[in-house]
Amino acid sequence: MKLLDLLKLSISNLKRRKLRTVLTVLGVLIGTASVVTMLSLGIGLDELNKESIAQSGSLKAIDVTVPYNRQDDSSNKKTEPLRIKDDTIETFSKIEHVEGVSPVLSTYVIIMQGPYIQNTQINGVNEEYMAEIKLESGHIPTDKKNLEFVYGNFVIKDFQNPKKPNESFYETNKLPNVDYNKPMFVIFDTESYEKANAGGENAPKPPKKYIIDTAGVVKGGALMDDYDSYNNFSFGIYCNIDALKVMLKKVYKNKPIPGQPTTKKGKPLKYMVYDSAKIYVDDMKNVLTVQKQITDMGFQAESQMEWIEQSKASTNMIQMVLGGIGAVSLFVASIGIANTMMMSIYERTKEIGIMKVLGCDMNRIRDMFLIESGAIGLIGGLTGVIFSFIISIVINALGVAVAVSGVDGNISRIPPWLVISAIIFAVIIGMLAGFFPSLRAMKLSPLTALRND
Repeated sequence: MKLLDLLKLSISNLKRRKLRTVLTVLGVLIGTASVVTMLSLGIGLDELNKESIAQSGSLKAIDVTVPYNRQDDSSNKKTEPLRIKDDTIETFSKIEHVEGVSPVLSTYVIIMQGPYIQNTQINGVNEEYMAEIKLESGHIPTDKKNLEFVYGNFVIKDFQNPKKPNESFYETNKLPNVDYNKPMFVIFDTESYEKANAGGENAPKPPKKYIIDTAGVVKGGALMDDYDSYNNFSFGIYCNIDALKVMLKKVYKNKPIPGQPTTKKGKPLKYMVYDSAKIYVDDMKNVLTVQKQITDMGFQAESQMEWIEQSKASTNMIQMVLGGIGAVSLFVASIGIANTMMMSIYERTKEIGIMKVLGCDMNRIRDMFLIESGAIGLIGGLTGVIFSFIISIVINALGVAVAVSGVDGNISRIPPWLVISAIIFAVIIGMLAGFFPSLRAMKLSPLTALRND
C-alpha cells in the first residue's frame, strides 16, 4: 500500500465517523487554545515589563559613577582618588562588546527669561548619548564651540516668577509663559550671583549673563496629564560636552570650576573630571558581563538589565504555571484521541483482519492509525491556534494590561515560534495518543478478526 493510498484511506475513515472526529478535534482545539493563550499571557507580561523598564533608558546602556566611598578624600593622602577622566573613558571603550562611551559633565546654572527664573543642572554629553533623545522640535547640537541647549519636555514647569511665588505651575497647573524660541539668559557663576544678590559692602559685581540658543525640545507634553509622555530625558537639559567645556573655561578662565577637583594649592587640574559615563554595549546579553568588568575596576555600574533579570525570574514562574494549566487541557484531549482510536479498532476489527489476510504490511496498519490520530492533532492544533488569536484580540481589547501591570499595551502576544510549536506539539500528542491503539491493531490475529461480527 502506497503512502498516498494510506492517506486517502485514513481521511476516509475519519469522515465516516464525523461526529466522533469533530468531538475529538474539539478536545484538541480547547487544549491547544488553552496552552497558546496561557503562554501568550506570560510572554506578553514579560514584554510589558521590558518595555516599561526600557522607558527609563536603553537596555544596552550602563551608567557608571564613582562610589561615594571612593571619591576624593583629602584625609587619605596615600591612595589616588578614583575619577572618571579622558583616560578612563578610553579604557572603557577598549572593553570587549563596548560600542561607545559618553562622558557626562554636569554643572549648575541659572536660566532666565523675562520675569521667570530657574536654578537647574545642565549635562554635557556627546552625540552618541544625544542620539537616544527623541525631539519634538529642533535639532541635536553638534557644534563643539557654540553652546546650545536641548530642554526636557517637563523642564518648563520649574520656571518660577520670584515676585509671584504662589503662582508656580505646581500650584496653578498653568505653564509659565516661557518661549524656548526666544533668548534664554544663562548665569554659570551661580556663587557670585548669590553673593551679589545678598548685597552688603563686600558684595561682588553681578556675574555676566550669556545668551544660549535653544537647539531643541524633548518629545512629549508638559502638563500634569501628560505623564504618559514621560521619558528618561523629560526633566534634563542637555548640550554638547565639548561646547560646555569651552564655555566653562571661558567663564572661569584660570579659576577653579565648581564641582571640579583642585590641587593642594587650590588650583584647577589640567584635565576635566566627569560626573559619570554612559557605556553602550553591542547586545543586551553582554550588558551584565561588561557591567561586572567595570565594577571590578572599582566603579559603580548600573543598568536596566538588572531589573530585567529580576523580573524575568518571576515572569518565567508565571509562564510555567500558566503553561501547566493549558497542558492539562491538552493531556485530557490526548486521552480523547486514544479513546477514539481504540473505539475505531473495535469497529474495524474485520477490516484489519482482511488487510492482514491480503498480506498488508503490519507497519502500514500501524501507520494508518498514526496518520488518523496525527490528523486529528493537526486539525485541532490549527483551529486551536486560530481560536487563540481570537481570544488574544478580545483580551487586548479589554485593556487587561493596564489592570494587571499598570502599563498600556498588549498583554497577550503570540509570536510565530509559539504558533509553529503549538501545531507541532498537537500533532505529536495526537500521534503518541494513537501509538498504543495502533500496536493493538498490529497484534490482532487475522482469524480472530475475520470471525468478529
